Amino acid sequence: MSIKIEVKDLIKIYGSEPRKALSLLRQGYSREEILEMTGQMVGLGGISFEVSEGEIFVLIGLSGSGKSTALRCINGLIRLTSGSVVVDGHHIEDMSDKELRRFRGENMAMVFQHFAVLPNRTVLDNVAFGLEIKSIPLEERYRRATEALRMVKLETWRDRYPDELSGGMKQRVGLARALVMNTSILLMDEPFSALDALIRTDMEDELLNLQQEIRKTIIFVTHDLDEALHLGDRIAVMRDGRIEQIGTAEEILSNPANEYVSKFLRKVDVSKVLTAGDVARRPEEILRLTEGPRSAKLKMDTVGVDYLFVTDRSQKLKGIVTMDDILQLIAQGSRSITDAIKEVNTIDKMATLQDVYPLLANVRGVVAVLDEKGRFLGMLTRADVISRLAERGSNATATA
Repeated sequence: MSIKIEVKDLIKIYGSEPRKALSLLRQGYSREEILEMTGQMVGLGGISFEVSEGEIFVLIGLSGSGKSTALRCINGLIRLTSGSVVVDGHHIEDMSDKELRRFRGENMAMVFQHFAVLPNRTVLDNVAFGLEIKSIPLEERYRRATEALRMVKLETWRDRYPDELSGGMKQRVGLARALVMNTSILLMDEPFSALDALIRTDMEDELLNLQQEIRKTIIFVTHDLDEALHLGDRIAVMRDGRIEQIGTAEEILSNPANEYVSKFLRKVDVSKVLTAGDVARRPEEILRLTEGPRSAKLKMDTVGVDYLFVTDRSQKLKGIVTMDDILQLIAQGSRSITDAIKEVNTIDKMATLQDVYPLLANVRGVVAVLDEKGRFLGMLTRADVISRLAERGSNATATA
């Protein structure tokens, strides 16, 4: 994937004498020492990262960690002190205010935790408001606003007013307002944090589903670790204006970079984060649909199992065969395994371990893991799940 956003050694210092504080920062003084010595606050102490096109990149940290400051430096709402922000090859720090407003309007949209819905305008007119400001003709802006409402599943509410909407629906209006601008980048600053837990989870799932359709480059800011691990293709853990670790959910959970990250992770319910694809293991032997009963028996004997998964030539799963059924086919003189194939529980590779566990109650306690095209990736048993959760627990304890 191509790099959409590149942040290099980004520093933001608040105060009247940023250069003095900048010199001390580069000498290795801490945020607290610089504040005491100069009265200047280091918002960002030199962060660097890249965001690929179509990626959801999450900035997570406690209050004051610098995550929202970083987001606003990226779109130029806050001017950086040092470093660079490059978006589609354009240096944000080199733009004049006029150039920045134009570039931001064409390339980046922002979704906030709280946004100003206009109470005297319908949902449709609220979503179309940004297009109205840009003098887009009425017919065109209504067409685009209607399409944005379709994306967030609010098209039937287009003629309602904000006071008729729930909190979650209002947040969808905010998302639609960003989508209607048709920018390639979405910057989302804790957009779901004001919602209750159930609605928040629904909105997270809606965003992931929507991303399959729109494929925007998204930088998402949150203080909630479960949300970060659920949404992020990659995650940057921030503390005191610096980045402690960048990685996928699996990388961060498996190998916390330091004690701070390890402590940050302790309250995570890993079963809600690790996916079936993360944990699935490939069987030693797989039976092709074209193979016969004797081949099946030989493979089972060789690896010491009493069942095999069956796939066709395109690796799509057809089912499972057991030793008992294979022996019966051999006794009957059959040359085909077709009559012995049985259904097996399957699950998508992106499903969480929490979703997997109820499926392991079948007679063999095994689940087949499939990709988005139905191809067989591997298997999961109760032992696999328990072992992985136990491994994660021991890793966290050892790191701490």
